[in-house]
Amino acid sequence: MRMKLHGVHAPSRKNTAELTALRLPVPKTVEIPMSMHIGAPAIPVVKPGEAVKVGQLIGQAGGYVSAPIYASVSGTVKKIGQTVTSGGKLMETVVIESDGKQEPLEGIHPPKLDTMQDFLDAVRASGLVGLGGAGFPTVVKLTVKNLEQVKAIIINGAECEPYITSDTRTMLDRSLEVMEGARLVQKFLQVKRVIFAIEDNKPFCVRTYRKLVEDELGMEVCALPSLYPQGGEKVLIYNTMGQIVPEGKLPLDVGAIVLNCTTLANIAHYCQTGMPLVEKCITVDGSAVRKPKNVIVPIGMKIGDVFEACGGFREEPKKVLYGGPMMGIAVPDLEQPILKNTNAILAMTAADAALPTASACIRCGKCIAHCPLNLMPCELETAYNTGNMERLAALKANLCMECGCCSYGCPAHRPLVQTNKLAKAKLAAWKQAQKSMLDGGKAAVK
Repeated sequence: MRMKLHGVHAPSRKNTAELTALRLPVPKTVEIPMSMHIGAPAIPVVKPGEAVKVGQLIGQAGGYVSAPIYASVSGTVKKIGQTVTSGGKLMETVVIESDGKQEPLEGIHPPKLDTMQDFLDAVRASGLVGLGGAGFPTVVKLTVKNLEQVKAIIINGAECEPYITSDTRTMLDRSLEVMEGARLVQKFLQVKRVIFAIEDNKPFCVRTYRKLVEDELGMEVCALPSLYPQGGEKVLIYNTMGQIVPEGKLPLDVGAIVLNCTTLANIAHYCQTGMPLVEKCITVDGSAVRKPKNVIVPIGMKIGDVFEACGGFREEPKKVLYGGPMMGIAVPDLEQPILKNTNAILAMTAADAALPTASACIRCGKCIAHCPLNLMPCELETAYNTGNMERLAALKANLCMECGCCSYGCPAHRPLVQTNKLAKAKLAAWKQAQKSMLDGGKAAVK
């Protein structure tokens, strides 16, 4: 008998689920960061004053774990600048002034796909990263030395965060590309099982894909209960394959590769057209937004311009987020750009953005009951506050996926997930210090 993973029943608020994504007018300028992915930043290969076209390389991958970056508008490179990201880091950017023509680069054509290496080269050249939010370079995830190790490809269409419906619209509006992407991955990774994982609060999506996979060998649809964080990678693997990803291990270690459905659609799009990732479907919503909708925008478009194109604000927002309310990141200003892995931007009124006042922990255990990975957030908080690094390690702080279920379910409104983030960073620094001391001791002995 399999154990049941926990979570929370957060209000879904899928206000835009029925709204087909609309393409917004081209903005006057875009500011494209050279790091929209995990790994080394891309290196600019254009100069101020240079004319560029849509799909032209402007940032060369800075290493194996990196991704190339392309012009999302045609026009002129205005400057190579820097901006402070939502994470507080200084990042190099390429600012392009649009000519409004959206002329594609000459010579773009579909890649040759005869071998596995051809396919991997195509995925690398596409500039694709995990588009569900993680931003891990897709080619690295698909580079598998032993293909027999892969038991299943899981297509993540859960989209469990409140408000966000951009993946749902991709699955419906671009279903043919999603299916072609699934066939390509199935073919080149020689995998016998492809699982479309979709939450059951999207019944039309479930029915659509069950119909689409009827004649596909080795493809299936798994309708999952609507429970946050159903779309978490480890949660998804357990609920579809029954496999637990051990601490310090990767999904591939249990035979799984998880791909976001929008990533899959863009793999197919590049293989069919040769046009790399230059635009993104995002959900624009939140209590401060006048006209919530799904839109298709060029990467690098300022979020302020996106909100303005969606009718502006019904009242001044107190907080603006990249992503959803559970795992989203607050942005410092409306000058921040749309990134490759941006799936939504939310603007909240003061009433919805106000943080509740925290009170003393009442030891109710609800944070433990809600944690999908069976951690003990209240104990992690105590260990962090007392600086007990051994205890943090024993409590498996590094396993925390930062989903926020603990904070959401806490009646005392403790900032548990925020503390967990700090604890993980503090534990990592402590482990590094311990390693340095050990290495220093060995060197002294020699």
